[in-house]
Amino acid sequence: MIVLGLTGSIGMGKSTTAAMFAEAGALTWNADEAVHRLYAKDGEAVAPIKEAFPGVVVDGAVDRARLAEALGRDDQAFRKLEAIVHPLVLKGRLEDLAEAEARGVKLAVLDIPLLFETGGEAAVDAVVVVTADPAVQTQRVLARPGMTRERFEAILARQVPDAEKRRRADFIVDTGRGLEAARAQVVEIVGTVLSPDWTAPRRGLSHRPE
Repeated sequence: MIVLGLTGSIGMGKSTTAAMFAEAGALTWNADEAVHRLYAKDGEAVAPIKEAFPGVVVDGAVDRARLAEALGRDDQAFRKLEAIVHPLVLKGRLEDLAEAEARGVKLAVLDIPLLFETGGEAAVDAVVVVTADPAVQTQRVLARPGMTRERFEAILARQVPDAEKRRRADFIVDTGRGLEAARAQVVEIVGTVLSPDWTAPRRGLSHRPE
């Protein structure tokens, strides 16, 4: 099974591109959705988060607003949260990929916003970066409800710059040229990686046994 890492900065069209990979026959796995499941009632992250951040669990689930407030009060809180959540996300990802491979899935795409920031590129066979012109990105992000330029800039400051992502990519999908152009790029990538003579540039090992 080929495993691709899909990433891109905010507003680049990563979710839309992930849907295109699904349309092209790939199994898609979403890191944000995995975290939502961990935070939901009786999720695996609820108990350790409740212990680490008293008062943020309500009715058996993590209250995101309360958690955000707790994170804002402690400079080390993000690291504490990541130490809880990241191993659980990895565990779930490996279990899901093992199940997919057992079912005969040929291509899996991991939709991970912070792929480079967390070193996740080492666990995949190739990385696809979704990009767009900065003006297009800014227009998309500022159109979101509740978004401000200050918040947008704060989010960008926590992410690897788009130019660096593109430099480190194995494949690039440019969504700024329109949906059909992006879809054609996705179809081309799928055809390339499923070709018998394609050699994975990274050959990630954490999703398969030695």
